[in-house]
Amino acid sequence: MTGQAELAVIGGSGLYALLEDAKEHQIDTPYGPTSDPVTIAGVAGRPVAFLPRHGRDHRHPPHRIPYRANLWALRELGVTQILAPCAVGGLRPDLGPGSFVVPDQLIDRTYGRIQTFYDSGAVHVSFADPYCPTGRAAALAAAAEQDLPVTDGGTMVVIEGPRFSTRAESRWHASIGGTLVNMTGHPEAVLARELAMCYTAVALVTDLDAGVAGERGVTQEEVFRVFGQNIERMRPLLFAALAALPSERACPCPDAVPAH
Repeated sequence: MTGQAELAVIGGSGLYALLEDAKEHQIDTPYGPTSDPVTIAGVAGRPVAFLPRHGRDHRHPPHRIPYRANLWALRELGVTQILAPCAVGGLRPDLGPGSFVVPDQLIDRTYGRIQTFYDSGAVHVSFADPYCPTGRAAALAAAAEQDLPVTDGGTMVVIEGPRFSTRAESRWHASIGGTLVNMTGHPEAVLARELAMCYTAVALVTDLDAGVAGERGVTQEEVFRVFGQNIERMRPLLFAALAALPSERACPCPDAVPAH
């Protein structure tokens, strides 16, 4: 299967549902089935693999997403660069619903998730900068091209879920430097790094987290509603970013895995 696509988007099916030349591929992996079949379609003249991380019917909660299978399948297809749109809560009052952020840092607050392909031996990948600098630059350039306001940089705190944070947790996440809170950004990012793939998160704020403002907490209905309302803003941003990704990689990501 290698060579089918060099670029990928891990996100909802609404991002590629309207593409006319889309073809589905079921990929077998050593880690079981992927969240859904991988769809390959052309974007700006380049084949791109699309994979909905939760499944098209949203059947996989964040702590049960088959992260290893998903990333392994994309690598099997030949993918080297990934854009990862995601819904996030804002941990700053200025980042309200509808805001876009291209984060540059991550804090892992998950537990119980398998977060490595290396179950034996000592293999320690560099993860000081979890997101690809070239991918981030492409996403920011695409936002400027689309005249779409976007925040450059920020720290995404990834929690276990599936519940939302308490107000105290939300305030604590902000106090330790968090900008955004999310449930799916880890181990997705580190698994991509272990496979020497470039990974770039593109975050859409759907709500202000519980400890930031307001009398009521976050609801699932609110998150789904705001994300759905902004699909038409997210799609052209991602497609422009895909077109801007270079065919030859000069970033550190290909060399992140030490010899073993």
